[in-house]
Amino acid sequence: MNTQRAADRLAEEAVGLFEEQMGRSPRWVVAAPGRANLIGEHTDYNDGFVLPMAIERRVVIAADRAAGSALDGRARLISSAEKAPATIAVDGEIRPGEVHWSSYVQGVVAGCREAGLKPGPFEAVIHSDVPLGGGLSSSAALEVAVATLVEALAGRTLDPIAKALLCQKAEHEYARMPCGIMDQFISVLGEPDRAMLLDCRAQRAEMVALDDPSVTVLIVNSNVKHELTGSEYPQRRAACEEAARILGVAALRDATLEGLDAARERLSEEHYRRARHVISEINRTLHAAEALKGRDWQTVGRLMYASHASLRDDYEVSCEELDLLVEIARSIGVAGGVIGCRMTGGGFGGCTVSLVESRKAEAVREALCRQYGEKTGIEAAAFASRPAQGACVLRRA
Repeated sequence: MNTQRAADRLAEEAVGLFEEQMGRSPRWVVAAPGRANLIGEHTDYNDGFVLPMAIERRVVIAADRAAGSALDGRARLISSAEKAPATIAVDGEIRPGEVHWSSYVQGVVAGCREAGLKPGPFEAVIHSDVPLGGGLSSSAALEVAVATLVEALAGRTLDPIAKALLCQKAEHEYARMPCGIMDQFISVLGEPDRAMLLDCRAQRAEMVALDDPSVTVLIVNSNVKHELTGSEYPQRRAACEEAARILGVAALRDATLEGLDAARERLSEEHYRRARHVISEINRTLHAAEALKGRDWQTVGRLMYASHASLRDDYEVSCEELDLLVEIARSIGVAGGVIGCRMTGGGFGGCTVSLVESRKAEAVREALCRQYGEKTGIEAAAFASRPAQGACVLRRA
């Protein structure tokens, strides 16, 4: 399906759900994209560099101010992905509570109020085609969509970087997930036909052209879902912080592989391997951005495979299913249209991202899904995406 038609259909579905549930048409419809990270995994919270792109999968919210006084000081939320609606506070004192899907919304609303944006009571329907638990940042897309809605309701816009940081803070405090800044930044700042090289320390983004029609980004969902609210993500982050402390640097971004090897006896094997991944991944990301600028696709592909091996062996966040998808892609090879492939996202399931020849993309998609299904009994889902537009208002009162 044409990607613009798919986006329009998603928005129309959200409007229809709102009309069905609320008995009237929404005054606002907003959208924010998920993302695929081309390279630079688990580097953002180490002050490193990442190279994501916004994808043509979105969270859409249809909303209106609350009718009457029944929702005094509150907002009513309905999600097409959840069985039961939720209610959150929009006035008075707002504090984090038990983690729930609505916690992401509550945290963003609280942050917006601290920034002087007061949405007032509202009703909203949330609809999405970003795969949940797929490593494509469905949570960040939700947060950024909510912030975009609050801007519309309040009649004021935030500075884009402040908006991204507000959403990150909401995930830290209300969903209790110590994420980096990449996901929110690309969902806010994404541009069509551009990837984003983000310096996570300086919070500075450089847009890098990814507009060659001869190459396509193919995303394959293993349909093995992960829950990052477990201990694995915080453990990885803590290991990186401890390695940086032992190395005497502010963050692993400041370390070198030579310095790491010189200090190996002072590091546990776990801390050494975690740090080796981060340091080498930052280097790979910078090299990949330069290769992307020069349309040196073979170098980009080689770096993607090296990234996956590092995530699998040193950072230990891959899984059998992701490894299998990467191996199938490698076996198809350049002759079959695959330039490079790696896992994308936090890990422990989710998706791979592949760079493929456009004219062979459909054959690659079919082969990856078929071989994966034959070997696992799991049906994969795959789609191609161009770099997409960041958060926007689709309908305004």
